[in-house]
Amino acid sequence: MRDSGQSDAEREWLRAPGHRVLHRGDDGFPELLSQIPGPPDSLWVDGDADVLQLPALAIVGSRNPTQGGARNAFEFARHLASRGFCIVSGLARGVDAAAHRGALDAGAATIAFLGHGIDRIYPAANRDLAREIAHHGALVSEVPLGTPPHKSLFPQRNRLISGISLGTLVVEAARQSGSLITARHAAEQGREVFALPGSIHNPLARGCHLLIREGAKLVETADDIVSELGPVAGHVIQNAVESRSREIPREVPDDDYRLLRESLGHDPFTANELARNSGLTIEQVSSMLLILELEGEVESLPGGRYSLLR
Repeated sequence: MRDSGQSDAEREWLRAPGHRVLHRGDDGFPELLSQIPGPPDSLWVDGDADVLQLPALAIVGSRNPTQGGARNAFEFARHLASRGFCIVSGLARGVDAAAHRGALDAGAATIAFLGHGIDRIYPAANRDLAREIAHHGALVSEVPLGTPPHKSLFPQRNRLISGISLGTLVVEAARQSGSLITARHAAEQGREVFALPGSIHNPLARGCHLLIREGAKLVETADDIVSELGPVAGHVIQNAVESRSREIPREVPDDDYRLLRESLGHDPFTANELARNSGLTIEQVSSMLLILELEGEVESLPGGRYSLLR
């Protein structure tokens, strides 16, 4: 970790457990973020920096969604998290918060990118949620400590939400929504854009309908996204495994897969149950399940359950 030019406040912050600064070019800096136009020079991380290597999906939308919109964000996030995706959003009220909570409900990791310094929380109403995210995933910011929230920082933050993700799902958004900025960043970065359609009478569906007309993929179920991104996510996971294998003895990941296979059997289990039975973390289990499914060893069943095929 580089410390030249750090202030006393920064050094003090970095002494706390789970606090890190990742610089572009360092081991652990997300490869996908290094590839976007105008990549961040540094990332301040509160939580588990390893989750930045997981295959990610961004879920964004209105700060004032309908009850159905908030429920859709929660359920899509929970299902996709159980299928091995790390859910990424921006800690805002509404859809963002619902997406983070859906991932947490699945016992999976989630990442919140902030439009202010990592030592602040905005909105204050999401302070408890932010603590949960830091405990089970990561809070991330590219701006220095002490930077207050400012409207100019949130569009800048949105490019990181889309940039670290394989795709972005927009769940309810008006035509002038900041979520459309995230979606357009995603398209410019070569990522997939997904949108949930809604009633023609709902003004919060108009942004999604606009995106669909512009080429976003219309989705009705979370499996629509899994089928689209699953092969890409498998490559991301495999690259991460291969990268780790250069530093970790080959038998360690093999032992983890053996533990998971022994826990699976032919009876269906959820990812959370498999994590408890195998002693592995939910992040490890989710990633390995996705690889085993792509390799034809595991079958995904309704209700977020899995069973061994052979």
